Amino acid sequence: MKDTYFTLLSNKEIAKNTYEWVLEGDVSDITAPGQFVNIKLDGFYLRRPISVADIEGDKLTIVYKVVGEGTEKMASMKAGEELLVLTGLGNGYDLAPSGDMPLLIGGGAGVPPMYLAARRLREAGKSVSVILGFGSSDEVFYKERFEALGCKVLVTTVDGTSGIKGFVTDALGDVDYTYFYTCGPEPMLRAVYNATETSGQFSFEERMGCGFGACMGCTCKTKYGNKRICRDGPVLVKEEIIW
Repeated sequence: MKDTYFTLLSNKEIAKNTYEWVLEGDVSDITAPGQFVNIKLDGFYLRRPISVADIEGDKLTIVYKVVGEGTEKMASMKAGEELLVLTGLGNGYDLAPSGDMPLLIGGGAGVPPMYLAARRLREAGKSVSVILGFGSSDEVFYKERFEALGCKVLVTTVDGTSGIKGFVTDALGDVDYTYFYTCGPEPMLRAVYNATETSGQFSFEERMGCGFGACMGCTCKTKYGNKRICRDGPVLVKEEIIW
């Protein structure tokens, strides 16, 4: 875990109310897909926890959706600005159990961490399938980037304006998989839990105070005792989850 300054290289809207930042700085503490960073914004007491979408060299990519005052401020920031960023947070995904045909399932703001996981799995020679879930076609992003990695990509939208009409679970019958990784809102994670046939790993979205386990504000119950989503998670294995 390290708190350091990053320079914002680019900030662009890639879908409706969804922005991508590329930052430059020390990414050495980011070691696994599924980890997150905590960004300090001037004028705000709490930092903003954002999943890591990609790292390459000294560049960090994050994707965020504008949902409140903090992310509105982020959307207005310009290239060249500096931000204090706490990196290396969370446990991230363990890619070792993936098998030969891993499946990645991302819903909305849960899509970004799937990208780094997909890239690492493809680099390891795995046959990767990806299901991306959105509300409508104007919210879809990263489909082409996953395809460029060589992944099989299925898109679902609630209103049917792109891909399969429905939810991510409506696309499960169209893929074969040996293991899965998923991130998204809790109702989606619960549905994936009930619909999947193998073990897998779930990344939970939770409101956080500190981001590194000190405040205990994001504690949840598991079959193996209480865990802090920010430090012991955000990734939990299917078999330990209590709904």
